[in-house]
Amino acid sequence: MSIRAITDLDVAGRRLVVRADLSVPMAEGRVSDATRITRFAEGMKPLLARGAALVILSHFGRPKGATDPALSLRYIRDDLSRALGCPVKFASLDEAGEAAAALQPGQVLLVENVRFEPGEERNDPALAARLAALGDIYVNDAFSCAHRAHASTAAIAELMQATAGPLMMAELAALTRALEVPQPPSVAIVGGAKVSSKIAVLKHLVTKVDHVIVGGGMANTFLFADGAPMGRSLHEADQVETVKAIRALAAKHGCTIHLPADVVVAREFKARAASETVAANACPADAMILDAGPAAVAAFRDVLAGARTILWNGPLGAFEMEPFDAATVALARTAADLTRAGLCVSVAGGGDTVAALNAAGVTAQFTYVSTAGGAFLEWLEGRVLPGIAALDAAPTAA
Repeated sequence: MSIRAITDLDVAGRRLVVRADLSVPMAEGRVSDATRITRFAEGMKPLLARGAALVILSHFGRPKGATDPALSLRYIRDDLSRALGCPVKFASLDEAGEAAAALQPGQVLLVENVRFEPGEERNDPALAARLAALGDIYVNDAFSCAHRAHASTAAIAELMQATAGPLMMAELAALTRALEVPQPPSVAIVGGAKVSSKIAVLKHLVTKVDHVIVGGGMANTFLFADGAPMGRSLHEADQVETVKAIRALAAKHGCTIHLPADVVVAREFKARAASETVAANACPADAMILDAGPAAVAAFRDVLAGARTILWNGPLGAFEMEPFDAATVALARTAADLTRAGLCVSVAGGGDTVAALNAAGVTAQFTYVSTAGGAFLEWLEGRVLPGIAALDAAPTAA
């Protein structure tokens, strides 16, 4: 790809139209987790110090093209100001032209929720032109929105010099390193509830990595395809042919699929429910599989021990409830230990995955953890992301 990084350009005296993802969780009208804001701000502060002015665009929730006061970006203005270490001006899109023109080097303008505009999700060229008029250089720093062909992520890049921001460049570098050019042996850990939701992910991964560890309800479906009884376990009986196709593709590309040899079962789906460990092909008729067992964890750890690249998406069990978080936490800590020792590169992403790593207390020890949800999954599927393609094809000179 021929994507330019904004950090490579002279930004002194230039107004940067920056697409961020500042859609953060709220509680009682206040930001409850400012991680996205602080990560974004860390990349922007050096640009401000070099004399750039910022016009920041972001969505917030899903107002579906209508103004919803409850989803105004006004609510995150103070948090953004604190993170950037400078005052942040605020304007509606109608007011933004005049406000942007008045910006001085080192100043910041936050524009109201772009999804209040009906043309945003339609990738409307007219809206893109209004947004492009707010500055000199476009900066997409929102990988998590790159799978959407919206006016602020795609059409705008056709109208002005377009670049990638620090977070975008870091995400692209990490994902390329983990999936496109992984150092072998490479291992992907793929968990979650349903094979049907990750067919494309699995089919792409088995052509790219050396080993795939399958966990969660997805593993149940693989075990069911082998004739294992499921009892009351979550599984997809109609996906047996899909499992066979994935296995055939893996065999063709020399990828080994690893399933749990033993499982933890319970009669109730609740925290601290009475549980027992049984062989993977011996789930009782009145029980459900809720986690991989200790023998499985030991075998999976052996796979990870030889890995130079680890890519993770999805938990191995019902990680939200003790004791069914054991396998996920154990492998997360193993991957973190290997990363800390400099033995591998570890990249993880997806909402449940990030929550699981946070619960295990190892998020900071992975090489890179993506907060992108849909964009991360579509990358794993091998899809072309519209927001990335737009930067690749964008004008390279002002």
